[in-house]
Amino acid sequence: MITFIAALAILIVGFFTYGKLVDKLFGPTDNPTPATIHNDGVDYIPLPTWKVFFIQLLNIAGLGPIFGALGGALWGPCVYFWIVFGTIFAGGVHDYLSGMMSVREDGHSVSEIVGHHMGSTMLMIMRVFSVVLLILVGTVFMTGPAMLLAKLTAFPILPWLLAVLFYYFLATMLPVDKIIARFYPLFGACLLIMAIGIAGGMLTGVGGHVMPEMALANLYPGQTQLPIWPLMFITVACGAISGFHATQSPIMSRCLKDERLGRPVFYGAMVAEGIICLIWAAAGITFFDGTEGLQAALKAGGPGGAVYEICTGFMGQGIGAMLAMLGVIACPITSGDTAFRSARLTLADWFHVDQVATKKRLLFAIPLLAIGGVLSQMDFNVVWRYFSWTNQVLAMIVLWTGAVYLYQKCKAKKAWLVACIPATFMSVVTSTYILQAKEGFQLPTTITYPVGFVFGICCLFIFLRATVLKKA
Repeated sequence: MITFIAALAILIVGFFTYGKLVDKLFGPTDNPTPATIHNDGVDYIPLPTWKVFFIQLLNIAGLGPIFGALGGALWGPCVYFWIVFGTIFAGGVHDYLSGMMSVREDGHSVSEIVGHHMGSTMLMIMRVFSVVLLILVGTVFMTGPAMLLAKLTAFPILPWLLAVLFYYFLATMLPVDKIIARFYPLFGACLLIMAIGIAGGMLTGVGGHVMPEMALANLYPGQTQLPIWPLMFITVACGAISGFHATQSPIMSRCLKDERLGRPVFYGAMVAEGIICLIWAAAGITFFDGTEGLQAALKAGGPGGAVYEICTGFMGQGIGAMLAMLGVIACPITSGDTAFRSARLTLADWFHVDQVATKKRLLFAIPLLAIGGVLSQMDFNVVWRYFSWTNQVLAMIVLWTGAVYLYQKCKAKKAWLVACIPATFMSVVTSTYILQAKEGFQLPTTITYPVGFVFGICCLFIFLRATVLKKA
């Protein structure tokens, strides 16, 4: 319990200290934002700050900080380290920079921003990469909530899939203030009740469960113990750093009324998600009395079943558990809808198609949702694994872009280090993972570890050669 509370405190302190440092290095100005310059009543709409924060939080807080946290908890309380320090030094920086770079560049999608600073080749790669990732995200966040709703109501999953898909169509098509800005505060309340309720249940010892203390030991259950590096860093995904967030931040950059609100909205939402992830990771280990019990629960009922058991176990079978489940369901739905919306905006930026007219929005929305509907019939676990890796690769690319931007645009000396260090780290993680994982090349660690390290060093050298060394 002590280390859990300490981890929670560090996350909060990190927002007020490191988050403030990153904001100061970036240097917000009083210049008008895209929301005020291009107010079109559809995508560019100035919104109250509290609404922008809740929308950003619910956009990014999909299944990652819940399902990903439970998967990461299989390695034991050591996952707390990655959630806390990943959120403060990587995820928060990533989300802040992706949002603020978009604010500075007319609310453009992440692919256009990367292309602007990294060249035409990276522009084309990022356009394709972003759309593919967003479709995978929309599919994952379509299937996940449908599974949970089927579990909660005992109805078949197919009607729920169709209902979620129809909602996604409306959220993708309608102006941002018609559905998203109206209903997200309600979903946010459910999410907060869920987090507070489960954390309270753990801290007060409901059910006699004892919270384990944080340690560096690898507690992955079974005879074949999976290594922490790099598997845990990919599995947790959204709860520490997520490239998907970079596709969502531009949506809110088109609604932000003042650059100085970037830290509470972008960095703050990531810290809030880190807190949610920390609670769920702790809940998984605590409620099932260790990693072996958690693994058995995940095998028996899947992550949706484990979530249901945790909610009812800590909050009872009544209204509290129902609200907690609704909060968990709202997380993926409020990320899936904006995933397809972001895919529409990415394609619109790519092909320079104005999105004010309804028929022009339909041009992109219908094919995107149709592809998502087809992919929803695939094995959820397979889609999730590929989503997790592509997600972290995108985070790596965005961090490198942020480092280039900070070097080129910011007056503060060595401001680029706040992005360069986590970018190098994620370069090592993602390259090592794809070389080692089942869905990758399945090479032994004697090869993957040194090759991944060399790849990270090469990325760092390329960046320094193009910036610092070139100037020297």
